[in-house]
Amino acid sequence: MTTLSGTPATSRSRSPRLLRLRGLTWLVWRQHRAAFWTMLGLTVVCVAWIAYQRAGMMDYLDRFGWPHPRTDDWTQGFQPQLDRLSQVGSVILGVPILLGVFVGAPLLAGDLENGTAKLVASQSVSRVRWLTAKLGITLAVVLVCTGALGVAYGWWVGPVKATSQLTWTDETVLDTTGPLPAALTLFTVVGGVAIGLLVRRVLMAMVVTFGFTVVLEILWVHFQLSLGSVVTVLTHSGVLRDPPQLPPGAYEVDQSYLTSSGHTVGWSTCSNAPTDKAHAACLASNHIVGWSVKYLPVSRMSPMQWTGTAILVALSVAVVAYVLLRSRKRLV
Repeated sequence: MTTLSGTPATSRSRSPRLLRLRGLTWLVWRQHRAAFWTMLGLTVVCVAWIAYQRAGMMDYLDRFGWPHPRTDDWTQGFQPQLDRLSQVGSVILGVPILLGVFVGAPLLAGDLENGTAKLVASQSVSRVRWLTAKLGITLAVVLVCTGALGVAYGWWVGPVKATSQLTWTDETVLDTTGPLPAALTLFTVVGGVAIGLLVRRVLMAMVVTFGFTVVLEILWVHFQLSLGSVVTVLTHSGVLRDPPQLPPGAYEVDQSYLTSSGHTVGWSTCSNAPTDKAHAACLASNHIVGWSVKYLPVSRMSPMQWTGTAILVALSVAVVAYVLLRSRKRLV
């Protein structure tokens, strides 16, 4: 039977659905749909709340002629905004830990513990294909959620990140904006998957993953500043004047005395001199002629984040490759 236009009537009832899931994609989504929808729903709520808070912050700043305020009066009532920024940054900093423990660790450990992996191994679908689908869909959802949080929070922080009210090198800013939240979470999740593959028990995998993610973030905080190339400012006009002024938003790494030979000594070298005359004699005996100040300009923030992202993505790829290779040899 055909319609007047010559098209079979049955084609209407068989029109393809958009985003229809099939096969392994459907199976993986159905198995973990509660976790996936929870992550997506919470992300939408958080992004909407961040947009609302940013609108309030910009209304406050606009009253003072932002981005070129007429006076510094805007800093007096800005503390509540800073508190909210810090609180949200701390929450986003905890996302890699939470998803590593509650998404990454149980992903394979649960299937190994309850026997689902044995059932999959007995089917026509290869273990690597099943594992690839499981990892691919999970990591895609994780990256979408954490990427959206990083972009939204960076949008909120952006107008004030170069001011003296905010330290952009703090982990609640540097590690929670741009691509770094997604990269950190990617590594903690695949790390949790690898731990679950080795431990093969959900509870134990979650405990070990928690320790792994906490240690990772502690080490990362100490390591991340070395990703930026430091700028050095030298003066040769003595040290009785103040050290050189740094650009707005610059983070001071080190401050020391400069000698006539070009070497540096600690700024406290002559601090124990009892009198001004003794202090001047100490400076002269050490041939101190000026200051040496090392700092990171705020323009280094984005390159540091992308460099850190590249490192974390490379580590994540290595972990995923290990998981896939091990699953080919021994999964159940």
